[in-house]
Amino acid sequence: ICLIQLAFESGTFIIDPLKVDDLTPLFDILANPDILKITHAGENDYRILYQNYGVLPKNTVDTQVASAFVGYRYPVSYRKLGESELNLRLDKGFTVAKWDQRPLSKKALVYGAKDVEYLIKIWQKLEKKLTSLGRLDWVLEECKFLEDSQSYESDPDKETLESNIIRNISPREQLFLLRLNRWRREEAERKNYSKDMILPNKYIGQLVKTVGGGMDALNSHRRLHKNLIDEYGQLFLSFYENEITPEEKKKLGEITKENTENPKQELLTEMLDQIVKYRCLDEQIAHEIVMPRSILKRMKADADFFDESVSDGWRSKFLGPDIVHWFKNRTRLDLSLLDGKIELKLHPAQ
Repeated sequence: ICLIQLAFESGTFIIDPLKVDDLTPLFDILANPDILKITHAGENDYRILYQNYGVLPKNTVDTQVASAFVGYRYPVSYRKLGESELNLRLDKGFTVAKWDQRPLSKKALVYGAKDVEYLIKIWQKLEKKLTSLGRLDWVLEECKFLEDSQSYESDPDKETLESNIIRNISPREQLFLLRLNRWRREEAERKNYSKDMILPNKYIGQLVKTVGGGMDALNSHRRLHKNLIDEYGQLFLSFYENEITPEEKKKLGEITKENTENPKQELLTEMLDQIVKYRCLDEQIAHEIVMPRSILKRMKADADFFDESVSDGWRSKFLGPDIVHWFKNRTRLDLSLLDGKIELKLHPAQ
């Protein structure tokens, strides 16, 4: 954490966490349920604070999330919200600045201050719209994920399980990819390097395809750097050849399977999502907040998967009982075209 910006109704402040050792007063504010905290795309900020200090916010809203309920696309930038809601022109020149360098320039400090200065006013504008639409409670419910520690505890093997190639390679190659990514991540953490500095991403697919041929195949592959194979070739072979452990077997069992057995059902799931999109356009709410891509992807890949968040809370109220019921029982769903009408039918349960 290199810079902390805070805006109160009394003024805007910048804290230098590289100089200030005790951030307890800030943590007390974040954890105080009587003080409303407003962020924009604050999930990553709160994740860093939780992972470094174990602090969780209470009573918080996110203007990026809130904007999705009043007609904005999701995710929308802070700059775009400032322009639309307050007629502001906000600079974005320091978005990827080196915030760890000292001293920070005056321009960087001004940018840092303006990055939070207008959050209260933006939220007040959005809050009025949400109240008139009857959606304020929906936003407060959705923002509760920011207060849940599970939101910040990501699976370290997520990169492997969601890889573009994982479902199209052999079980032995899947095991190799799991071990390779784990080694790459652990080495990066140990050396405080980026993962790409340990092993460039462009080599991973080539290694997966080649390692089964042994050292001869690795050495003769023209796209794999000689120094890489000289240093790590035997290690890569051990990743491929060593027997699988029970823990690794369980982890690889989490890979979602392609739904190739019933392409009709996948199409029907996609069609249901198009109905949701149409409803979202009609009601001026972002489709991406109603039906997150991760949920739809799981439902298309796994016929038995159903995310309970679709049938609970504000999503259930927005979608209505019919759409929720169709999603939940999509394996029994069928479509027919009769006399110019489209009809969805549910077959009786077996």
